[in-house]
Amino acid sequence: MEFFRRPVVDPHRLGILSGTFNPPTRAHLALGEAALEVVDEVLFVMPRVLPHKSYEGVGFADRLRMLEEATSDHPRFSVAATERGLFIDIARECRAVFGPKAALAFLCGRDAAERAVHWDYGRPGAFLEMLQEFELLVAARKGSLQIPEGMASRIHHLPAVAGYDDVSATQVRRRIRCAEPWEDLVPTRIVPLVRQLYGP
Repeated sequence: MEFFRRPVVDPHRLGILSGTFNPPTRAHLALGEAALEVVDEVLFVMPRVLPHKSYEGVGFADRLRMLEEATSDHPRFSVAATERGLFIDIARECRAVFGPKAALAFLCGRDAAERAVHWDYGRPGAFLEMLQEFELLVAARKGSLQIPEGMASRIHHLPAVAGYDDVSATQVRRRIRCAEPWEDLVPTRIVPLVRQLYGP
């Protein structure tokens, strides 16, 4: 794991927000801020190798630059890159850095949580086993997650993050392509950088 921003104090409870941040949005930051009610630090992490797609368009380095700028004024947000992108791979890299006592919790919206829970990991029960190494903190996004049987002790609902259901990186890129206003979807401090990288 390579850090680009990191608070001074090691957390007892670490929230991990993994993504491709193409580009970072206000919803990403809102999710991180909501999680600070229950975690000490939020780590925004970009995997160098993704499990289900590759980096296209704006590259890894530029996305990382946007992410650093978007989070730069928050003392409890950190930014890092990991080698691989599955939650279990990221959790183990975090464990190596933060030690055995830190509680690890991945932050995600309902849609991302459903993908993670129902992903084909190659054998039945694999994700349930992974949940012994981390938890999920899930924000409602166009509905709440129906927690699968046997996972209720390791998957929890985050405090409400209202008003961000339709804020997504996909929506930012679509609006830019269609020459529609998009600036309200991304953090103000990265508007010039998004305009430079994605076009007017």
